[in-house]
Amino acid sequence: MTTLPEAAPSRVDLAALADLVTPWAIRVAATLRLADHITAGHTALPDLARAAGADPDALRRMLRVLTGRGVFAEPVEDTYALTPAAELLKESGAFGLRAWYDLDGMGGRMDQAFGRLLDTVRTGEPAYPLVHGRSLWQDTLDDPELARSYADLMAAHTRFAAPEVVAAYAWPERGHVVDVGGGSGSLLTRLLTARPGLRGTLLDLPEAAEEAGRALASAGLAERASVHPGSFFDPLPAGADLYLLTWVLHDWSDEEAERILRRCAEAAGEDGRILVVENLVTDGRRADVAAAMDLRLLVLFSGRERTPGQLDDLVTRAGLRVTGRQVTGTGIHLVTCALAG
Repeated sequence: MTTLPEAAPSRVDLAALADLVTPWAIRVAATLRLADHITAGHTALPDLARAAGADPDALRRMLRVLTGRGVFAEPVEDTYALTPAAELLKESGAFGLRAWYDLDGMGGRMDQAFGRLLDTVRTGEPAYPLVHGRSLWQDTLDDPELARSYADLMAAHTRFAAPEVVAAYAWPERGHVVDVGGGSGSLLTRLLTARPGLRGTLLDLPEAAEEAGRALASAGLAERASVHPGSFFDPLPAGADLYLLTWVLHDWSDEEAERILRRCAEAAGEDGRILVVENLVTDGRRADVAAAMDLRLLVLFSGRERTPGQLDDLVTRAGLRVTGRQVTGTGIHLVTCALAG
């Protein structure tokens, strides 16, 4: 392999952005649980390699990269310590980042799909099936471990955002909320705890609904919360005051997202409302985050982060109209809809 020429000042940022060595080294460190092993006292290279099930020489060479980047520290030769960045790679680290980077779990499996990004850009089709032989959704249906890993990732994301979403919206003091595609129940739990006059129903596929039921019961909400196993492509429980779609529509193509909205419209009727929670692509705060997520959704399953105009068009085609908009402090969009006319 030839040595790269020294980058000119105008190219330094591009070289850093294009580097794949550090991102993959971080993922391997997360997968091997190096931060947890070091916390447990396995700080010397031979001991750390044994605990992680790694080749000592290869591990040393990878850690040379990561210590140089400030992810880990090497206070004494071949003895390692955590930095604030490495603390995030512990199982108990903030934001659940270790699981997102774990190459043995769904987080790393999704990242591997980017190896076929060129195919996606050329064809407009998702790369995930090209890498793994089946769609992401089929992966989660066929493999319980992958399904659990994916559900845990989504639950961690929702737990992080739930307080802000619950605080930002003017929820009714009383009535019935249906959390459509509500996953583990993190958001519904937070909402019902904050609004003791509300009742809630969580709809998701059977395994997810069963787990959510246990979580809601353990939170002391069994008397006000129920679960409804099912698909949001089928008829929904009718007559609720509010139908909540939290990061659901962005997983689906326009045609499929319109079907989901139509099901919500059918169930809500003239008196109900639909609340869509999404990261929309705008020129404002978190625009770069939304743009990156938009590309990720395309690579994974032909989903998309929509612009406000694209969401409005989708709402209109589903027979609905936008009645209210809010944006939280971190750029999460809350869009309220009702039947058109």
